[in-house]
Amino acid sequence: PELRRALAGYLARARGVRTTPDRIVVCSGVAHALRLLFGGRVLRGPLAVESYGLAFHRAVLAAAGVRTVPLTLDADGARTGELTDLAGVRAALLTPAHQFPTGGPLHPRRRLAALGWAEGRDGLVLEDDYDGEFRYDRDPVGAVQGLAPERVVYLGSVSKSLSPALRLGWMVLPERLVGPVLDAKGEREAWAGVTDQLTLADFLDSGRYDRHVRRMRQRYRARRDRLVAALAAHAPHVTPTGVAAGLHAVLRLPAGTEHQVVEAAAAQSIALDGLAGFRHPDATMPALDGLVVGYATPPEHAYAAALEALCRILPPDPLPHRSGGPALEDRGPTR
Repeated sequence: PELRRALAGYLARARGVRTTPDRIVVCSGVAHALRLLFGGRVLRGPLAVESYGLAFHRAVLAAAGVRTVPLTLDADGARTGELTDLAGVRAALLTPAHQFPTGGPLHPRRRLAALGWAEGRDGLVLEDDYDGEFRYDRDPVGAVQGLAPERVVYLGSVSKSLSPALRLGWMVLPERLVGPVLDAKGEREAWAGVTDQLTLADFLDSGRYDRHVRRMRQRYRARRDRLVAALAAHAPHVTPTGVAAGLHAVLRLPAGTEHQVVEAAAAQSIALDGLAGFRHPDATMPALDGLVVGYATPPEHAYAAALEALCRILPPDPLPHRSGGPALEDRGPTR
């Protein structure tokens, strides 16, 4: 109860979430939340998801027998207007604050379209707010949950703000789902330790968590700026997107070059992913070539060398006098 009370205050203040402690269920992260919701038969599929997202989440859902249906993405996020054409779908998993992995917030009109669809179909939006605290060049983007608490399941964790090794997350639930989720979870806490929960509650109540997030936001912004500057100096034809927020950037590549560049990165001991690994197998939108570069991970003493190595493995500019525009651009806040 101490953690749920602290979370209710923090989420209201930092993310605009409207809740009370009794509507928060603590879990070990978003994957655990999906297991409880779908593996526990609180919700049933099919489930709409974004065309690019975590394959691990799709695997969790598939293991629960849930069919996922991809929504097209563009510069304004998921095309939530497509939800009305999906027969039998009554829930959608979205990353509205910062689409993962392509970057950028969900356009306000599309937020409202998703909520309108959920209301009309007696459905739900599952909001994965995986790094909502980290923003740099744009105004804060509040949680969708604050607009319709009875139509949104808000999912969060400390995996980005503290560490993925600390298995602590939460669900903010519509009132009617609290009992079924608690039944699915059972009486004994399987993953999130009591000591960890009490420690996080104290971290939140004391204000140290807020100070930590502010400090890390400054550090990550400086790292983001160094990445952008290195690309501008050594690979100006490579466009970084998704850099107004979050802990990673997407570097768009010429079509057909992604696999080769990922292999070259591995040869240079650079750990990064290609966009292909995040693509839904049933996605119908054109495939995107690019690199997903997490700039928060390398230790400070190795960061400069990592940037140099990254720039070395990028393909040369096929059109030296023209910079190609990506299909998904990070255009900042849309009002």
